[in-house]
Order: sequence, then C-alpha cells, then structure tokens
Amino acid sequence: MKMTFAKRVIAIAAAGMLSAGTAMAQDKAASLDELLKMVKDAKVSETADQRKREAEFRRQKSNQQALLNKAKQTKVNEETRSARLEKNYEQNEVAVDQKRAQLQERLGSLKELFGHLTSTAGDLRANVDDSLVSAQYGDRAEFLDSLIAKMNSADQLPTIEEIEQLWYEIQREVIEGGKVVKFNAEVIKPNGDKASQPVVRVGTFNLLSDGQYLSFNDGKLEELARQPEAYISSAKALESAPAGTFTRVGVDPTGPTGGSYLAALINTPSIVERWHQGKLVGYIISAVGVFAILLALIRLVVLTSVSSKVSSQLKASKANTNNPLGRILKVAEDNPNLDGETLELKLEEAVLKERPAIESGLQLLKIISAVAPLLGLLGTVTGMIVTFQAITIFGAGDPKAMAGGISGALVTTVLGLVVAIPTVLMHTLVNGRAQRVLHILDEQSAGIIAENVEAK
Repeated sequence: MKMTFAKRVIAIAAAGMLSAGTAMAQDKAASLDELLKMVKDAKVSETADQRKREAEFRRQKSNQQALLNKAKQTKVNEETRSARLEKNYEQNEVAVDQKRAQLQERLGSLKELFGHLTSTAGDLRANVDDSLVSAQYGDRAEFLDSLIAKMNSADQLPTIEEIEQLWYEIQREVIEGGKVVKFNAEVIKPNGDKASQPVVRVGTFNLLSDGQYLSFNDGKLEELARQPEAYISSAKALESAPAGTFTRVGVDPTGPTGGSYLAALINTPSIVERWHQGKLVGYIISAVGVFAILLALIRLVVLTSVSSKVSSQLKASKANTNNPLGRILKVAEDNPNLDGETLELKLEEAVLKERPAIESGLQLLKIISAVAPLLGLLGTVTGMIVTFQAITIFGAGDPKAMAGGISGALVTTVLGLVVAIPTVLMHTLVNGRAQRVLHILDEQSAGIIAENVEAK
C-alpha cells in the first residue's frame, strides 16, 4: 500500500514535469529535437537540486547529533557540579553552626546585655514617633533603626559609641521633656500653606506657634483647624514672654499619649453649634422662647407702670382715669346716691372691665411654659428615630457616631427646658404684679361699698 502511494506521487510529479516541459517547449522549442533536449536538461537540473537537498539534510542530521551529544555532556557536567555544590553547602552549614556556637560562647554575658539594649532601643523608638521632642530633633529615628537592625543581625555588633549614643538619647528625651524651648520649624497651615516660623515646645505636652496650638503627626507640624479659644491669649503671652519668666499657659496633660484631651476640647461643639443640632424643632422652640420672654418683659413693664399709677392713686384725693383704680373710683364718684347693692354691682362691673387688660398675656405664658418641654420631647424622639435608622443601615460599629446622634437628639429637650424654666419664672413674676393690682382694686371696691352702706 505504501509503494502504491509512492508510485502515485512519482506519477503526478512526472506528469507535472512533463506538462511544464511541454508548455515550455510549446513556447520556445522550434522542433521535436529541441523539445527532447529541453526535457533532458530539466531532468538533469532537478536531479542536481535533489542531491543538494539530500546533502543538506545529512549535514543538519550530523549537526543535530553533535548538539545532542553536547547537551548530554553538559548535563553530566552540571550534575557533577551540583553534587559538588551540595557537598560544599553541607560543609558550610556545619561550619556556620560551629561559628554560631563559638559566637554564642564568646558573647557570654554580652548576649543578655544586647537583649536589654534591643528592648530599650525598641521602647525608645516607639516613643520617638509620638514624642514632641522629635519635632525639634528629628534625626533620632534613623539612628535607633540602624542600632536595632545591627543588634538583631547575626554578623554585626554595636560599637561602644553607639551604645553610649543610645544612653544619651534616653537622657535627652527625659531632660527635654521638662523644658520650654523655642526653635524654628516648618508649619503647615489649615489651608495647606507651609511657613517656616518660630515654634514653642512646652515639654512633651504641647507645641505653640503664632499663638496657635499645633499637632505633630508623621514628623509634620500642623496648625489645628480649630483652636481652644479660652487658651489662645495665654499661648500668645507665653511666646512673647522673656526667657526665665513664669507664664500661665494651658497644656494638655495627655500630650505624650496623643493629646486626647486637647482633641476632645476643641471638638466639643460650641453653644451655637449645639443650638443648630436641634434643627427645625430647636428653631421653633427658640422662636417660642424669644416670644415668651419678650411678652413677659412687655407685660412686666406695663404692669409695673400700672402698679405705680395705682399706688399714686391711693395717695391722691381725687380720681384719675389714667389708671384702673382711678376709673373705679370715678364710677363711685359719678354715682353717690346709689344704694349699696347697685353700687356693688357697678363696681364689680368696673373691676371686671379692668381685669382682662391686667391679666393679658398671662395665660399665653402659662401655655408656653407647658408646651416648650413637649416640643423638646418631640425633637428628641424624632432625633432618636433618625439615629436608630442610621444604626439599622450602617450598624453600631462606631460608638462615637451613635453617641453624637443621641447627643444631638437631646439638644431639643435641653432647649425645651431652657425655654420652659424662665417662662415659668417670668409668668410667676408677671402674675404676681397683676394679682397685686387686682387685689388693690377689689380692696378699694369693698371699702367704697362699706362706706356707702354705713352712710345710708
């Protein structure tokens, strides 16, 4: 079957060659002899080309065998080299173990010393990152990192000078913590601008510059966006004070541990910010409170004036209609001949006419004093609902955020009480003035009636 396929291929090739030669002969041959010669020449040329290809194949086969032999020899050489390296590695491991044992033996008590030095340097390194002294001496971290790396290394030992330098840095940290010094440094403003200016360091507690408190984070000095306003004046006084003088200044006792007290102090909302936390209900309560106070003041002024006029009328012998008592006395003077019962009715009528003007606004003040706490409770309930909705969505993973929401919700309760308590007091005061005037009117009316009855 293989021979048949080969014969077919040869026959096809021969047919192609013959057809090609025939085509060429038809194009160029002038006779049959020339055509026969051209076919013979083509066959000879193809045989020569075939021999060249066979020679090239044999040469490449020889080269491949040479490359294969070379690869096998390389493999043998590398395996031999690998065995030699493994043997050297094992010998080196044994030598390293012997050297380590020899090192540990020679270190002796120094090993314990280096352990304490490593621990001390590590503690100082952790403290240096947050210490305000590093704002003035910022090159200590690199030295400590280098020393710790050297003491943890198996092939390096710290020098006597480096150990003494560690002792010096520990002493400097302690001593500088008790000093108030001034130095120049780059300060980052709240708007992002940078300025080189004098900085005052109060021990390890606070940094001041241009009357402002600074924070020290990641080796950078930044001016606090919000300042403790109550302590700004003392900070400016400290910066301008001569050396050696005592000046009172506010410091954060938690400064070495991050300044948490100062952060809490400046983050505490002001009264205005607290008021805005009440939102719509808080604004309504505030408006009602202002209205109540204004109403109470107006009524207090009016009743004070009326009370003064009534007191003057008590001392006068003739009725004056510019006050309630005078108008009641005028009724008695205009009706001298009435009997006691009729006169009593007329005087009661006159007192009833005066009462609304005297008691005006008292009922409204009383209502406001009762409604203000209810409005505060309403604001608190709505605020708590919003807070719990936020907890439902975002969870309770941040207690500060939850406490802030509850704190804001309770602001309306405070506002309600702040409005209600003064309103109750003002209502009591105004009501007392009104009742005094009404008592005088009732008293004088009863006296007039009694005189009329006695005269009859």
